[in-house]
Amino acid sequence: MGNRVRAAGERRRTRPAVIGAVVAAVVGAGGVGAYALIGGGGQEGTRTTTAREDVRTGPLSAAEVTAAAERFLTAWEAGQVSEAAAATDDPAAATALLTAYAKEAGVRDVTLTPGTAAGADVPFTLKGTVSYKEIAKPLTYRGALTVVRRAGDGEPLVGWRPEVVHPDLRDGDRLVTGEAGTPPVKALDRDGGELTTKTYPSLGSVLDGLRAKYGEKAGGEAGVELRIVRGKASEKAKLSDKTLLELSEGTPGTVPTTLDPSLQAAAEAQVAQKKRASVVVLRPSTGEILAVANSSHGFNTAFQGSLAPGSTMKVITASMLIEKGLASMDEQHPCPKYFSYGGWKFQNLDKFQIKDGTFRASFARSCNTAFISQAPELKDDDLTKHTQQVFGLGMNDWQVGVPTFDGSVPVQKDAPMGASLIGQGGVRMNPLNMASVSATVKAGVFHQPYLVSPEVDGRELATASRTLSPGTLAQLRELMSYTATSGTAAEAMAQVSGDRGAKTGSAEVDGQKKPNGWFTAYRGDLAAAGVVQEGGHGGSTAGPIVAALLKNGG
Repeated sequence: MGNRVRAAGERRRTRPAVIGAVVAAVVGAGGVGAYALIGGGGQEGTRTTTAREDVRTGPLSAAEVTAAAERFLTAWEAGQVSEAAAATDDPAAATALLTAYAKEAGVRDVTLTPGTAAGADVPFTLKGTVSYKEIAKPLTYRGALTVVRRAGDGEPLVGWRPEVVHPDLRDGDRLVTGEAGTPPVKALDRDGGELTTKTYPSLGSVLDGLRAKYGEKAGGEAGVELRIVRGKASEKAKLSDKTLLELSEGTPGTVPTTLDPSLQAAAEAQVAQKKRASVVVLRPSTGEILAVANSSHGFNTAFQGSLAPGSTMKVITASMLIEKGLASMDEQHPCPKYFSYGGWKFQNLDKFQIKDGTFRASFARSCNTAFISQAPELKDDDLTKHTQQVFGLGMNDWQVGVPTFDGSVPVQKDAPMGASLIGQGGVRMNPLNMASVSATVKAGVFHQPYLVSPEVDGRELATASRTLSPGTLAQLRELMSYTATSGTAAEAMAQVSGDRGAKTGSAEVDGQKKPNGWFTAYRGDLAAAGVVQEGGHGGSTAGPIVAALLKNGG
């Protein structure tokens, strides 16, 4: 297997290759963030059953992993679809996708070279040829499979999922080779330079999104390609069709974007220093997106992520409390160690408190209880309405030019409502959303972010129904400025001069040992936000990324 190319339908008589395997026993433990509930928990009961003698149980052995993976890969390579599907735990789904792989995708002469197994996971390299009419082109990529025990008898089989066939496939997706339904596009930065993944590795999903939306409008002609046609589940997740291999070039249409080439390059360099980092830079006065980057290049977390924003949400909450007369910058404001609301006991980081302190001090030090203590004075939908009406978030109506998640602040009650005030509970955002929050504070009015000018296609950008009062806006800017110079954001913003403001955040996530680190800030006519997943405190993780872009981009 993997040593020579053979026809898809040829049956092998040679001895199958041996897949190296390693046995590993893994015990998973998920931590629950302590931002809210302190107190008792339950322990799952245990029970003992007597296993039938014919049922295989226990961890998979190296021999079982080797045999199961070998059986599947050998049959797939030989074009024996029924045998390959029978080696999985979902023969029907495997048959459909493996059949389409040869017929619809036109992949022939497949060879599969397994790598060394790690526990039940077996990596492999696929090489083959994609054919369409008189055109053929080689295809190669790396895949992986996982061996599981079948329910009922414990038989070791390949755990079926679409990613076994190709790592970018999801449920309901199809692999198709033919004349592309959508012509390619040539995306340009704001200076007229071409945007490519070779120069900007983060932009793969962005370029896919631009092609999906503008390919047929930009004047290009489709070529022949192997592509992933997304199903309903992927469409719901706002994943665009993806080109895997171009057999013949189409004629691209041109799509101008607002990306700044120097800022984009700097953003790429910044996120590359972290394992799971994302950042967005905007121009507050217009809403133009100047840079977007993710250290993980598969999913565009910066635009489509749905994550709890932690204490960066306090920018929005603070403006609401000030507007309602529940807080004022230099008036005394409670910041106790604990505050109980709705059955949960909330606390501050390291259980700190500020005695006889002001709201300015509570905002700068990111005091959770200072915000949650005001929950009894609020209606359940106050935060939701304020976020939508002033900051233009959570309406699902942004027209950026590529798919985005536009934030969500659902109406909640009791303890979850209190948690929402500090960016936990059901609140979900991404760096694009939180950069827009800082941009709104700086500009004084919400400008919907956009990557492609609405003048290109005449689309209508989203608007907010109202603005903050001048007095509230002045206090909010002062709070963010003070945090950037004397609060939790001071260290990161030390080298950023001029008119500036910032807010840090740390968002607890079930199952993570460290929280997600957030940072949102502005300087002059730039606003930016970033997140480092499982990074820890936002001031020391996402903060340096955002600050570096604000410093060098001004």
